[in-house]
Amino acid sequence: MKILHTSDWHIGRALYGRKRYEEFEQFLDWLTGCIAAEGIEVLLVAGDIFDNGTPSNRALELYYRFLCRVAGAGCRHVVVTAGNHDSPSLLNAPRDVLRFLNVHVVGCMAEDAADELVVLNDINGKPELIVCAVPYLRDREIRRAEAGETFEDKGRKLADGIRDHYREVGEAAVARRAKLVGNLPIIAMGHLFTSGGQTVEGDGVRELYVGTLGQVHADIFPACFDYLALGHLHVAQRVSGSDLRRYSGSPLPMSFAEAGQSKIVIVLNCDASGVTVQEIAVPCFQPLATVRGDWQRISERITVLKKESAPVWLEVIYDGAEVIGDLQDKLRGLIDGTALEILRAKNMRLVERTLSRMAMEETLDDLTVDEVFARCLTAHEVPQEQQAELVAAFRETVAMLHEDAALGEL
Repeated sequence: MKILHTSDWHIGRALYGRKRYEEFEQFLDWLTGCIAAEGIEVLLVAGDIFDNGTPSNRALELYYRFLCRVAGAGCRHVVVTAGNHDSPSLLNAPRDVLRFLNVHVVGCMAEDAADELVVLNDINGKPELIVCAVPYLRDREIRRAEAGETFEDKGRKLADGIRDHYREVGEAAVARRAKLVGNLPIIAMGHLFTSGGQTVEGDGVRELYVGTLGQVHADIFPACFDYLALGHLHVAQRVSGSDLRRYSGSPLPMSFAEAGQSKIVIVLNCDASGVTVQEIAVPCFQPLATVRGDWQRISERITVLKKESAPVWLEVIYDGAEVIGDLQDKLRGLIDGTALEILRAKNMRLVERTLSRMAMEETLDDLTVDEVFARCLTAHEVPQEQQAELVAAFRETVAMLHEDAALGEL
């Protein structure tokens, strides 16, 4: 049996205001071809299918069209779990219809852990695989808030709740396997942050976590899982060095900081001897590049890119010693008539010159929510010894807002 693990598609995500539907469509077309070429029988999508809880009509169209096409590519089963960016109710709404396409959707945590189990049959209708389809576990679902609890208490209770839920799902899977014929493999899915996980600036993940809040140790996962297919972190990586505990990462770079990453999907080969893993590289559908330095370095690098004639989207960061007030005009002159497009230009000298005030060419798109909050603290002259606690409370609030938005409550 061949299984493909992917996650974090974020269909509908824009990059500095630029829509990327063509990239998403190209990826899904490529993935359909990959499934056919590799003989994939089961597709696992571990959360963050969409970039927000209210995806556009075009984003929904891409998703449903792909699900209709994937069966024609030879894939017999698809299992989709929700991530923190997804709306559980939106994903769950068509699941009874999708089941006729052998698409199994788990949008939210079930009251009974056994209801998150998906038993997949072979072409003869016999059970061949048990999937523990665990979606993103929201704070309100697994932790009871208590008056007077500390930040550390919240983090510990959240981690304990996640551990207990995976234990219950694992026990339910083992019990289900005991009732079936054969020693069926058990594969678990999840959407969470394991301690030590690698993130990058601007990926939308690191901003949600403070210290260890929401992070779990790799040893919380039951030993009965033959493979753990994780989503949430955009960098493809192993958990504690294990080949069988992995993040597939996002298939498209979600920020300029991800532009240099090797994007992959993961193929599992399951047989009587166990599970083996193979990585398949995802093509780059839209080149991204960051150009940083003084004006000479920037102009030289852009000149080289012009000669390559590739349609590259650029992030330009000027940090030379000279103050250049007309940076935007100079950059437009450099790329005029080429396939290059500058999505973001940041003039660090102007930022420094205006100190804590927002520079003329700087917009909120240039700042993370943490940077905006830090400027507020500075503007209000909050003492340094008070800032750590305020930042922690702020980030916890932001994380809760992300959850509420995905649930459609905002």
